Amino acid sequence: MSDTPAFTIIGHRGARGHAPENTLLALDTGIRLGAHWLEFDVQLVDGECWLMHDLTVDRTTNGHGRLDALRAAQIRALDAGGGQAVPTLNEALDLVANRAGVNIELKTWNGCAAAVARVLRDYLADGWPAERLLVSSFHHPELWEFHELLPEVPIGALVCGVPLDWAGPAAELGAAVLSVSSEFVDDKLIRDAHARGLRLYVYTVNEPEEMLRLRRMGVDGLFTDYPDRA
Repeated sequence: MSDTPAFTIIGHRGARGHAPENTLLALDTGIRLGAHWLEFDVQLVDGECWLMHDLTVDRTTNGHGRLDALRAAQIRALDAGGGQAVPTLNEALDLVANRAGVNIELKTWNGCAAAVARVLRDYLADGWPAERLLVSSFHHPELWEFHELLPEVPIGALVCGVPLDWAGPAAELGAAVLSVSSEFVDDKLIRDAHARGLRLYVYTVNEPEEMLRLRRMGVDGLFTDYPDRA
């Protein structure tokens, strides 16, 4: 992550404040609005990596039920908003085309890590810089599996609260980044992350005043639905 900006703006699910989340339109919009990196969620279903946050398709598409109950053709037929399809990981990477860094969040643990590693290995072979990729997850065993399979790609540990050992678990994973909810950020966590050589990112921050406050505190970046506000 050597070319990552000192303070990094990450478009959350593309730029979900402006376009349907986890779609090609959201990713393109995030780039257009100046996001340094784009974050999106990936699930493995029917042998393909799909961009989808929820385990069900009800909230973000015109379909119903669990994503993993659908076949690829059924997922292809879904409308993810404004006529947008549910894209695959390959389609997302081809659209971004290294115009921004890419943060892929593993949402499932049914072989998702191995599937994402297979895809990324091809893009690395084609010249995509490893430091322009970040794979993250709340499910740390799946994240560890990915790290074992493709150690050249940096990983990011997502946490809901503050671990007892502060940034320790992320460091033990070999992570480059610790990402934490804005409600749990404090000076000690920031200092501990930096002392362990980790960047600290905060999710999900949409108000400019909060962005400024966190930057002054010393966080290294933030996820936002509105990259233009940052």
